[in-house]
Amino acid sequence: MAMKNARILLVEDDEDDYIIARDCLEELDEYTFEIDWVATPHEALEQLKGNQHDICLLDYQLGALNGLTVLEHSTAIRCRVPIIMLTGQSDKVLDKLALDAGAVDFIVKNELDSPRFTRAIRYALARQEVEKERLERINAETKSRSKDRFLAHLSHELRTPLTSILGYTELLLGNQKAEPVKDELNIILNNGKHLLSLLNDVLDLSKIAAKKLELNPTTIYLNSFLVDIYTLMQVAANDKGIKLRLSSITPIPDEIYSDPTRLRQILINLIYNAIKFTDMGSVEIVITSERQDDQYQIQFDIKDTGQGIPTEKIDKIFQPFEQVEDMVSRKEEGAGLGLAISSELATKFNGSISATSTVGEGSCFTAVVKCGVTANKHCAPLSLTKQLANDKQTSLPPLQGRILVVDDIPDIRMLIGHITNSFGLTVDFAENGKQALDKAILNLDNHTPYDAIIMDIHMPHMDGKEAVVAIRDQGFSGYIIALTAATMKGVEQQLRTLGFDGVISKPVDKALLHHSLSKVLAPQNGQKVRVENEKSEANEADNSTPSHHIMLVEDDVDAAEITKLLLESLGAKVSVAHSAEQCRALLATEKRWDKILLDLHLPDEYGLDLAKHSQLTSYTDELIIISGEDLSEEQLKHEGINRALLKPLNKQKLATLVT
Repeated sequence: MAMKNARILLVEDDEDDYIIARDCLEELDEYTFEIDWVATPHEALEQLKGNQHDICLLDYQLGALNGLTVLEHSTAIRCRVPIIMLTGQSDKVLDKLALDAGAVDFIVKNELDSPRFTRAIRYALARQEVEKERLERINAETKSRSKDRFLAHLSHELRTPLTSILGYTELLLGNQKAEPVKDELNIILNNGKHLLSLLNDVLDLSKIAAKKLELNPTTIYLNSFLVDIYTLMQVAANDKGIKLRLSSITPIPDEIYSDPTRLRQILINLIYNAIKFTDMGSVEIVITSERQDDQYQIQFDIKDTGQGIPTEKIDKIFQPFEQVEDMVSRKEEGAGLGLAISSELATKFNGSISATSTVGEGSCFTAVVKCGVTANKHCAPLSLTKQLANDKQTSLPPLQGRILVVDDIPDIRMLIGHITNSFGLTVDFAENGKQALDKAILNLDNHTPYDAIIMDIHMPHMDGKEAVVAIRDQGFSGYIIALTAATMKGVEQQLRTLGFDGVISKPVDKALLHHSLSKVLAPQNGQKVRVENEKSEANEADNSTPSHHIMLVEDDVDAAEITKLLLESLGAKVSVAHSAEQCRALLATEKRWDKILLDLHLPDEYGLDLAKHSQLTSYTDELIIISGEDLSEEQLKHEGINRALLKPLNKQKLATLVT
């Protein structure tokens, strides 16, 4: 068995006792000890201050002072070293004083050669190892959180100027006056998009490493999806004078259920790489589809006639920042992240990416992904001319309405104003959340509320999160879109919970912004869209039915406020308690509640204990636990709980309570 190393501080003013303790320590076979010997309390505290030792053996009697003084001072200097007190004779009172002062054990010196001393040393070292592991885990978690905050800040700081660069360049390209410099503007636009793609690659890789990247599956019309990618890649192939072919060996499903953004990212990375490293010949994409129970397995073989990859480098190309050519001398652009990200994404799809290659003849990259099956299970041969009804329209229909654009950066504020104005909308501006709140209140008081608000998240004076809660609190029920550069997992859900109806990431996609606004704003022919009709019908229904009276017991003030606002927007009457004590006070004033929402973790009592001891079930038709952890049905049933809602709460979840 391998020997363990341990560093011991021995505080002893008698040299003979030091030698005896040292010899006893050396008899412990499984440890090799490095012993530091000091003789005074002052020297002991200087050594303990550094927390460099695994254990300290501390003599009780040290000249005019005693070991208890060292123990008391060690607590003040935040010493984490376990201390064992040594004394010349057994004394129960002294034993208790030492343990109360922070010692982990108390040993009489004539027991130094006994099994009790051996056990005390082993237990103290074991506890120290556990404590070290705990501190290392805390440090790792702290570093991970710091990294997340840094990435969020980096994303915001980089995406914000890119919004202006890309947005204004696109605006200028649409202006006839810019015709003489159109080539130069296209260079700016293309390089800006390239910079954005590199930023996205770095952030994607970081999210994958932190296990924070999630898929957002939806229905994909596969034929049209593939034609779009083929059309896009055809431009790059034409630029290099090579042929691009797309075909399928088997019929492919009309529809699949998967994440279109991430699947597109995999295919574009692989196809673009093939085109990039092929100077003459062709790139061929061959698709094979196979139904496996409740999912499709789809295989994409991307074959090229390019330069090929040496056998010894095949595995390395899927590692971050690894490329076939030298980073300094190579002529191809990119940071070497595309294949690494594609490989990780394929794993997210329960698939894989592999490669075979012959130098001088070409390569074949094979991507296998698994996708869900939709209600439409029909399969048909691939058609490069087939267009589906859901394809994006090239022209954006004009809208009508009045909106408020909120952003602290003038360039972006003006850019969003230009874009929304091009939709046919009347635009007002605010520089921060406080100004947005003031304008929203003023327009509400004048009975001319905005039809929609587009609001940045990070602003001085009052940020977007604070502003949306305050604006909703004033009674604004219109559509509010969050404008954010933060794309980490959970951000969109958090923003929707606060009161935002939609989230648009920076840089702003004009078509996506139009699509989001078109859900609630009328087109210029005056015909109201379906969403608004549904809202008005829902409001009429709410007015015709009696309100639910709900007690919300939640200690987090912000969480309670947004939950209350959401429930009230659904027509419920809500009373809030922030503790078990306030809950009991509300029960004393009113005996019947339609529902009681009870947070699991309250400052003065555990939620399940409150439910049991206060017999909350006798006050309500339905008792619902709010929790950030999954609770078993048996546990809920045993405590008389009807059901549980998993945090974070949103309007959709809460709507089930008032229907």
